Amino acid sequence: MPPTKDDFRKAIGHFATGVTVITVAGGPLGVHGMTANAVSSVSLEPLLLLICVDARARLLPLLHASERFGVNILREDQRTFSDYFAQPGDDAGAVRTLGIEFRTTPRGTPLLAECLAQFDCAVHAAHLAGDHTIFIGGVEEVALFSGRPLLYFGGGYRALGGDL
Repeated sequence: MPPTKDDFRKAIGHFATGVTVITVAGGPLGVHGMTANAVSSVSLEPLLLLICVDARARLLPLLHASERFGVNILREDQRTFSDYFAQPGDDAGAVRTLGIEFRTTPRGTPLLAECLAQFDCAVHAAHLAGDHTIFIGGVEEVALFSGRPLLYFGGGYRALGGDL
């Protein structure tokens, strides 16, 4: 018997991932973000990474329009950022309350002002795959900061060495 969506979701949930926020220019706040764990390195020559964006995501048309995106790897103390960007909508009040700040790269890509690591990418390719679009990004800037990663495993947030 072929696997169901629930079987697949449960099994893939056993793959521990980092938690990221994908950022693009646009939307009511001038920046739109989306929590994602479908991020992976692709190539070192040239520097490429991939992200997967659901066909229903508000970020998708903004990403197609801007042809640039940021990948922000969250620290273990940034769970509220992950929760915020996992919800639909752009609420300036919530952004201020949570203390979310952005910076813009010289190429115009918005990034979170603080996180564990950042990538500024130009869209290199886009491929439809089922109910998602896979974007391959050419990495044009990398920034590293201190801290420990926010992880996701088995349907919940984790930290190195245990649960949050």
